Amino acid sequence: MKFLFDLFPVILFFVAYQLGGIYWATGSAVAASVLQITWLLGTRRKVEPAAWISFGVITVFGGLTLWSHQHNILGIEPTVFIRWKPTALYWIFAVILFLGPALLNRNPIRALLGKQLQLPDTTWGRLNLAWAVFFTLLGLLNLYVAFNYTEAVWVQFKVFGLLALMVVFIIGQGVLLSHHLEKSDDH
Repeated sequence: MKFLFDLFPVILFFVAYQLGGIYWATGSAVAASVLQITWLLGTRRKVEPAAWISFGVITVFGGLTLWSHQHNILGIEPTVFIRWKPTALYWIFAVILFLGPALLNRNPIRALLGKQLQLPDTTWGRLNLAWAVFFTLLGLLNLYVAFNYTEAVWVQFKVFGLLALMVVFIIGQGVLLSHHLEKSDDH
């Protein structure tokens, strides 16, 4: 259920794009993010840091897209902002993962998953690095598709391609970590 809740803005973005185009899609995604955060706060549920980051990024980049559609910003084509949004989000996550161990003296992936998994320190380090590199590459791939293909292709890629890559990466991580899970079940 949480997975669908997290995907709500993306799903709404896609549906709104099909019905009304990029500006309707952008406005719908911003509205969905505002509703999500409002609902979580209103029901006194914890808003995870990743949700706050995502909310901030969609609000800023979506807001710039909508604003620049009506008010020219330095001659920049308005949809540039929304096309940069996934990359900005992924790169923020990558920076947190890359710098977290050095600046905060803690492994962000371990902080997120440490209660569910018992892994050696070196494995936590590799897992954190793998996610940091993965998010960096996703950001680059988004930019490539966003600025080398049509808007419609990019929207399809954003909604389905990036999600599919994420699922494949998570499954791959699960397969690689499965022997650690088996060992922790034995104890």
